[in-house]
Amino acid sequence: MTTTQEIDLVKDISDEIIFPNGDIYSNEPPLETEIHLRQIILLWQCLELLWQERKDFYVAGNLTIYYSKNQLKSEDFRGPDLFVVLGTQRKTRKSWVVWEEEGKYPNFILEIISPTTAKTDLGLKLQIYQDTFRTPNYFLYNPYTLELIGFHLVEGTYQPIEANNQGHLRSQQLGLYLGVYEEVLRLFTAEGELVPTEREVAQQAQEKAFSAEQKALSAEQKAELEVQKTLEAQQKAERLAAKLRELNIDPDLI
Repeated sequence: MTTTQEIDLVKDISDEIIFPNGDIYSNEPPLETEIHLRQIILLWQCLELLWQERKDFYVAGNLTIYYSKNQLKSEDFRGPDLFVVLGTQRKTRKSWVVWEEEGKYPNFILEIISPTTAKTDLGLKLQIYQDTFRTPNYFLYNPYTLELIGFHLVEGTYQPIEANNQGHLRSQQLGLYLGVYEEVLRLFTAEGELVPTEREVAQQAQEKAFSAEQKALSAEQKAELEVQKTLEAQQKAERLAAKLRELNIDPDLI
C-alpha cells in the first residue's frame, strides 16, 4: 500500500522533472528598441517574399532555440535576432527545439548589436554559434554605426567575410549579399539587385503600369499627329487643285 509519505515523495520528484514536449514557447525578452524590431521584420519579410515558392526553409526573429543535450528547456537556449534554417519544413513554430527538428541548427544567424549586447554578441554567442551550433554564416550589424561584420565557418573556426566592391558581404548559405542601403541593412541578389519588400514590389508594379500607360498614350498621340498631317496634306492638295481649275488647268493632267 502506498503511504502518504511515498505519495509526497513522488510528487516532489515529479515537480522537479521538466518533461520536453512539442509545445515549448519562446523565452526571449522584448526587443531593445524599435530599430531592432523594424530591421528584423524588414529582412524577414524580404526573405519570405523572395523565397515564397520554396517550402524547405524556416526563418524567424527573436525566437528561442532550445539545444540542451538533456532535452530540457531550462538549460542551453539562445534567441538570435534573426536566424534561418535550411532543409526543413516551412511552418509556424513557437520556438526552435533542436531535438525535435532532427538535430538541425541554424545555417544563418544575424545579431543586431547594441551597446548592452555587443560584448556578448562578439564573445559568448560567437563561441556558441561556432563551437556548438556550427552555424556556417554569422553576421553582426550595428544600426547606429551602420557597421556590418560577417563570418563563415572554415574547418571549425569563424573566418571574416571580405566585402565586395559595393561593400556587401556574401552569405554563402543564403546565396545572397548583405549590405547597407539608405542606412538600413538590406539583402541583395548575386547580381547586386536589391531584394525588395512587398511595398517596393507593389510600387515597382505601379511605376511599370504608369510607364506602359505613358508609352501607350505617346503612341496614340503620335498616331493622331500622323492623321493630322495627312489631313493637312490632303486639304493643301485640294486647295491647289481648286486654284488650278480657276486657271482652266486640269490638275489630273499635271
